[in-house]
Amino acid sequence: MSDTLKAIEFLAEESLALDMRRWDDWLALYAVDAVFWMPSWKNENEQVGDPAGEMSLFYYESRAALEDRVWRVRQQRSAASNPLFRTAHSASNVLALPGASAGQRELRAAWTCHVFHPKRNTSSVFFGRYEYTVDTAGPRWQVKRKKIILMNDYIPNLMDFYCC
Repeated sequence: MSDTLKAIEFLAEESLALDMRRWDDWLALYAVDAVFWMPSWKNENEQVGDPAGEMSLFYYESRAALEDRVWRVRQQRSAASNPLFRTAHSASNVLALPGASAGQRELRAAWTCHVFHPKRNTSSVFFGRYEYTVDTAGPRWQVKRKKIILMNDYIPNLMDFYCC
């Protein structure tokens, strides 16, 4: 199977795990030292570049931080996810590019996530681009870095990690 087809399958697997709330399956797609980042916009044309010194919508420096976020969702200790929103993700225009080193790939894709808010009986659609660095050396691909570029950053209600 070509790396592009593997990339498409990998993104579909991540999307389905989020939509089906299979949190452990989703977390297993991330390396222990994975970075999960959704930068904010400085202005109409420029995003922040330093998650440590500038405002980000999401920034998790490790899988342990993602595990903590999932724990909060499971325990209903997240105002942003109580009740849980229903989601349907789609990734398209997937490209698998060479990585910076052997055993890595850079993935690029466009994405949308349809979100239903059961408490308000309303729907939202978020969209943007994904930029991944994926470790392809092991038996299973794992995310080392995921940057989520949210193009429509007016967030009508609340948003959580599984809405992007």
